[in-house]
Amino acid sequence: WEIDAKGIDLSVAQQAEIAVELSDGVLFVVDAMVGPTASDERVVQMLRASGKPVIVVANKIDDLHLEPEAAALWSLGLGEPFPVSALHGRGVADLLDAALKMLPEKSEVAEDQYSGPRRVALIGRPNVGKSSLLNKATGTNRAVVNDLAGTTRDPIDEQVEIAGKIWRFVDTAGIRKKLHKQQGADFYASLRTAAALERVAVAVVLFDVTQPISEADIRIVDMALESGRALVLAFNKWDELDDERRKYLEREIEQDLAHVDWAPRVNISAKTGRHLEKLVPALEVALDGWDTRVATGKFNAFLQELTMENPHPVRGGKQPRILYGSQVSSRPPKFVLFTTGFLDQGYRRFIQRRLRETYGFEGSPIE
Repeated sequence: WEIDAKGIDLSVAQQAEIAVELSDGVLFVVDAMVGPTASDERVVQMLRASGKPVIVVANKIDDLHLEPEAAALWSLGLGEPFPVSALHGRGVADLLDAALKMLPEKSEVAEDQYSGPRRVALIGRPNVGKSSLLNKATGTNRAVVNDLAGTTRDPIDEQVEIAGKIWRFVDTAGIRKKLHKQQGADFYASLRTAAALERVAVAVVLFDVTQPISEADIRIVDMALESGRALVLAFNKWDELDDERRKYLEREIEQDLAHVDWAPRVNISAKTGRHLEKLVPALEVALDGWDTRVATGKFNAFLQELTMENPHPVRGGKQPRILYGSQVSSRPPKFVLFTTGFLDQGYRRFIQRRLRETYGFEGSPIE
């Protein structure tokens, strides 16, 4: 937090103030080896105005003989400074005890993340407009938006209302490379994006229509598929699309996204808010498909009809037969088949395709 920040630093400082507002208590970390600075005193003024309980953390006290250095921080007027070493973990246990005492019995600001509105993850490459979409949906500058790619590092949750429906949107870090090729902050940001996917019901994959669909985009779609979430494809920056690029885009979608042609598509502009309300029906369709269950009797009748019309090809003089099938779970829909032999990959894809034709499952992967 800086007092006279400009550009992206100003956005970061504003986020720090929002974080204070949304917290039950504050740990104010100060460099004990430098002592209280004019900037620290301005931070104290901001924290006092917030009315939140504050603990001063005197950092960089790496061993016992440096502890007297923390005494200078009493002058900030926020009570006893806790000497710690963030690098070595020294003194952190005592700080945690003090932090727990400072917190109220029940949080005044936290919400239960597993109940309430359905959770939606916004995923995509850096700079496709995920944070802009979150900001437009909430009507606030909740996420830092900058032309600099990769400004979001941690998933940000926010409750939004679109077309009269309440949702919980999770803005995630943009993914550039394969996980094993990433380093430093990018690596951990990608890990947190993958973890955020596990906690949501539906993934909205954003594409920048002014750029060709890349290998990274397809990898992100596959990541959403592997997580088993419902899927919506959102094509952002539609207001910047010209006729020539539109022709190429349609061809790219046909070629590169053929394996997810069952996912609902929406064309939006996160910057202007154009067609944002179209996200709601797409999300509802995807969630319906994700929640669908097919009764065992119906599913077996479907299998019987399908194998009579199109039996499995003979392989090595043998023809595998399907004896019985059942849907063992939904979210995502998962089917188990009992057969006399292993089914070809192509035949399994054929069964999936026919399942979609018969029962919908729009916007949901099928296992």
